[in-house]
Amino acid sequence: MTSDLPVVPESHRDLTRLLTATLATTMPDGSIQVTAIAFHFDEESGLFQISLNDSRQKARNLRRDPSATLFVIDPENKYRTLEVRARALVEPDPDFAFAALAGARYGHDFHDLDGPGETRSKVTFVPRRIVATDLTPA
Repeated sequence: MTSDLPVVPESHRDLTRLLTATLATTMPDGSIQVTAIAFHFDEESGLFQISLNDSRQKARNLRRDPSATLFVIDPENKYRTLEVRARALVEPDPDFAFAALAGARYGHDFHDLDGPGETRSKVTFVPRRIVATDLTPA
């Protein structure tokens, strides 16, 4: 990973192993679309990645406006959160290799969720800012 990018602090590294995050993207009219999404955290690069069906609204949103936020809430402690404000890099996944890799921790290949002829992309979130919060009452 490039050393000048923000990183997930050790205090919140456990949240990178959860199964879902909330993804916020911007709709064409400027409103925000928020959805729960499965994610992959690449330990080597320190970057969050997702596999997206190209026909979905969030994929269209990211192609038009790559600004996005991933938000992870600790299911054991709702006061601990991780916010990743990022620029999304959308790359084709023509052989669905990333869909298979990302889906493995969920027990299936994400391409199994697609209809005939649908395509997928690998989305990598390059962080602009990472906010790790712990507001656990004392």
